[in-house]
Amino acid sequence: MTETKAKEVVSNKFFEGERPLFATNDLRLEDIRFYPGESAVKQCNNVEAYRCEFMSKYPFWHNDNVLVEDCRFTIYSRAAIWYSKNVKMINSVVEAPKMFREVDGLILDNVKFPNAAETIWNCRNIKLRNVEAHGGDYIFMNGMNIEVDDFYLQGNYSFQGARNVVIRNSKLDTKDAFWETENVTVYDSEVSGEFLGWHSKNLTLINCKISGTQPLCYASNLTMVNCCMDEVCDLAFEYSTLNAEVNSIILSVKNPAGGVLKAKGIKELIIDKNCINPGGCEIILDGNEI
Repeated sequence: MTETKAKEVVSNKFFEGERPLFATNDLRLEDIRFYPGESAVKQCNNVEAYRCEFMSKYPFWHNDNVLVEDCRFTIYSRAAIWYSKNVKMINSVVEAPKMFREVDGLILDNVKFPNAAETIWNCRNIKLRNVEAHGGDYIFMNGMNIEVDDFYLQGNYSFQGARNVVIRNSKLDTKDAFWETENVTVYDSEVSGEFLGWHSKNLTLINCKISGTQPLCYASNLTMVNCCMDEVCDLAFEYSTLNAEVNSIILSVKNPAGGVLKAKGIKELIIDKNCINPGGCEIILDGNEI
């Protein structure tokens, strides 16, 4: 059995300037303040940080095996963790934008992002639990293999281009969510915002509440199970192929391309000259006329 190397404990200090801990491995940082500078803990492996405050840019780049707990990343620590592997963050606050880029193996547990702009881009193998993000425009862009539970998001264009995503028990306030995604499943969640799921492939919504204008258009192989759509969901499903069960009255449906749509009712069904497959979508209503 390979013995785990003991970590060097560094506590109750401050660092500043360029690369103060560059290429230093097997560290346990406790109650450290990182003042202005760059790349404080760059090119390091096996680093733990507890109760630290980061005011410097790009502190963790090109690292492997990083644990961050009870820490604060101020607005000055932008682009803090990039090009790294096996990163775990617990009970922390990230005030800085552009957090996480090109990270493989990311776990977030009880983390708050007051300013989540351009956060978690091009990352893989991600697990989130009890995470809150505000201002999260383009969060999770081009992500792969993502598991999310108990997530609150306020921010537009979320999950754009993402692949293999499972979301549970979440509330997403987000315009243009799930554009050009593939293999996304959302359980027991609320998704609010216009233009949901356009150009997606294999998007599945189960026990979800949907709101916003023109949802789920240009979608391929869309599945909805026991979902409801609120009174502003108009012009839904244009040019989409679907197998959908909607337990509410839909304001309007326009030119679905194929599949089956079961709904409590549809106030207006629009099939016009631009429909690419007239009659290709079977519509079954629960005793309510179109």
